[in-house]
Amino acid sequence: MSAVIATARPSLITRSVNAVRSVYNGLDLLSPVADLIVRLWVAKVFFSSGLVKIQSLDSTILLFTYEYHVPFLPPVAAAYMGTFTELFFPVLLAFGLAGRFAAFVLFVFNIIAAISYPELMGPGIRDHQVWGIMLLVTLLHGPGKISLDHLIGRKFGFGSRV
Repeated sequence: MSAVIATARPSLITRSVNAVRSVYNGLDLLSPVADLIVRLWVAKVFFSSGLVKIQSLDSTILLFTYEYHVPFLPPVAAAYMGTFTELFFPVLLAFGLAGRFAAFVLFVFNIIAAISYPELMGPGIRDHQVWGIMLLVTLLHGPGKISLDHLIGRKFGFGSRV
């Protein structure tokens, strides 16, 4: 009789496995929210920088002339291209529209920004490293389920490849 009762109750191992499975399932539910937070966080950083640049294009051009040393581009072109990049691609990233492409553009832009401003040290370079990692997550993982890419992919049968 005790053997029947013992087999009816789940073992400690079974209960532990079920508890871990529940935690994993909960984390899976939070994953799209984390993807969205990463995208919004880094998009805000770049978009805010673009807003500062566009408020005074003359000052921005002066900065690109005397402070930032963008390789292969004249300062005026670099100033306009940099401002456009910081205003346009963060919007795409935030909405998750062409999310991987937007993350790639901002990832490369972030590298160029770090290289072009040699006086960037300490906390500034660490910020660029963190932003680069955040962009790399979206680039390699995709924008997640809370994105226009995901909605478009479901509508047209692209699945998770978008």
